[in-house]
Amino acid sequence: MSDNPAFDRIKQNVSDDDVVLFMKGTPVFPQCGFSSTVVQVLTHMGVQFKGIDVLADPELREGIKSFSNWPTIPQLYVKGEFVGGCDIIREMFESGELTEHMSSNGINVNLPTAE
Repeated sequence: MSDNPAFDRIKQNVSDDDVVLFMKGTPVFPQCGFSSTVVQVLTHMGVQFKGIDVLADPELREGIKSFSNWPTIPQLYVKGEFVGGCDIIREMFESGELTEHMSSNGINVNLPTAE
């Protein structure tokens, strides 16, 4: 355990679940456009993920920024590793890199097939 309880909770969350999204709001009801965009990408990909609402916990909201050394939310973690925020996730998705990253980490991706 560290001196920072928020860091301990973040570490626990990213080790308990393969794909974790620290976001504003919930996957069902995102509270900002950026969080909504990442939820839409993950949902479109058919990726199972855990959404953590940082608005419900100010300590976690500030802690995640320090933990990742990334100033904005949402933040996506895959297998305990920080992948990026909204713009990075969107770019990775559009280039196919996100699907490749998920697959190479053993994350099941179920993209809809084109008819």
